[in-house]
Amino acid sequence: MTVNQALIAELQMESSNTRKLMERIPEGQNSWKNHEKSMALGNIVSHICELPGWITMTLNTSELDLATMSYKPNIAETNSDLLAMFDNELNKAVEALGNAGDEEFSKMWTLRRGNHIMFTMPKIAVIRSMALNHLYHHRGQLTVYLRLLDIPIPGMYGPSADDIIVAKQAAAQAN
Repeated sequence: MTVNQALIAELQMESSNTRKLMERIPEGQNSWKNHEKSMALGNIVSHICELPGWITMTLNTSELDLATMSYKPNIAETNSDLLAMFDNELNKAVEALGNAGDEEFSKMWTLRRGNHIMFTMPKIAVIRSMALNHLYHHRGQLTVYLRLLDIPIPGMYGPSADDIIVAKQAAAQAN
């Protein structure tokens, strides 16, 4: 298995899990925060949607200079917009990965702010840390947001506590 095939397999499996959560985002709650220091729900979900874009950017560039980039978060207003944004970034990331040969992943990539270099790492490390692990981190945070909004959490690596409760209730009703 090549590096790109392994990353595509992981990205597709984990994106399926991420999508399960995002399908449950309540409409009209974009400004809700679980704590005054936390991101608003709309911001964290939109950030999660953008993270596969780091894969595409990393594979297509040698650096990102935060001093020269202009960034405006794209906040989705509806669930269908949110899922479309996520699917669009995911599809572009899968395409970029599919086009990358193993040698591309060992090339160095730099994050800087003007003359200040924040890090230089092989592209594979940037993809793992700044895209995939970063996405998983915020996905974990999103489960807390949903739990506090009393929204059932879907199972990802097996049944969730909510899945188990529903199964027990169904079994009790069947008897």
